[in-house]
Parts: sequence; structure tokens; C-alpha cells
Amino acid sequence: MSSNEARHKKLKLRAWRRGFREADLILGPFADLHVSSLSAADLDLFEVLLDQPDHDLYGWILERMPTPAAFDGPLMDRLKAYRDIAHKAIGNG
Repeated sequence: MSSNEARHKKLKLRAWRRGFREADLILGPFADLHVSSLSAADLDLFEVLLDQPDHDLYGWILERMPTPAAFDGPLMDRLKAYRDIAHKAIGNG
């Protein structure tokens, strides 16, 4: 396994195992679908996002709280767009 593959696997695991189920259901599938296509800079940012407190990150994704400038950009936009897809899947499950 290459170091890149190992990093992807670790990020996917972290996205699924946050301990806050609502966040897991957005971040886990998002990671499964998109981690392999993220740029190195976006991978770095995703890793930092995963270090943020669960309720803060979830609040930003749901737009219940303003996203800090450091995280407000294309990657967060992708997460917010994915949120709608994830919630539709939960509602139909």
C-alpha cells in the first residue's frame, strides 16, 4: 500500500468514526466518494477539519453556525452540497 493509499484509508476511517453519528453519516460517505479525488491541499484541509470538534464541524456543514474563514471555501462547499444528498438518503432509508 502506498503512503497516499494509507492516508486515504486513514481519512476515511476517521470520517466514519467520529463518535457523533449525524456527522458520521455525512463525512463518512463523503470521504468514501471524494477522498481519492481531492488535491493534496484539500486532503490537508480535510484532515484539519476532522480535527475540529464534532458539533462545530456539524454546525458549519448544516449552516447552523458560520463557517470560520479558514474553512470557508471550495471543500466546505462540497461538504455542504453533499449534506443534502446524505440527508435525502437518510430520509429514504
